[in-house]
Amino acid sequence: MGARKHIAAEKIKEARKTLYFAKLKGVPSSPRKMRYVVDMIRGMEVNRALGVLKFSKKQAAADVEKLLRSAIANWEIKNDRKAEDGELFVNRVFVDEGVTMKRMRPAPQGRGYRIRKRSNHVTLFVDAKTNDDK
Repeated sequence: MGARKHIAAEKIKEARKTLYFAKLKGVPSSPRKMRYVVDMIRGMEVNRALGVLKFSKKQAAADVEKLLRSAIANWEIKNDRKAEDGELFVNRVFVDEGVTMKRMRPAPQGRGYRIRKRSNHVTLFVDAKTNDDK
């Protein structure tokens, strides 16, 4: 790796040390279905978001709840302390499209219908509320 690339990579690494996030890759549901769940919790305080996800009837809510718990744990590990009530909130969360498995389904008169089994990647950032934000 060249010197310029190495310096840029080090800057990115340093910037990521102050970010608290978790990623979930290859979830076997369509990104559209996952976005419905993610939109429910965007910007919420984490304890309230966990409650919303726990009582949601959507199947994707269980995956997002597990991801949120992971992001909270990452924040606690990097800060060497437990998160207090009302301290953390969902800063950013987004869903990207993953790989699509393509299958064929037999259809009448010798035809074949295409089936696309979609997947997605979810990235969730948590952050602490500071005095500047209040």
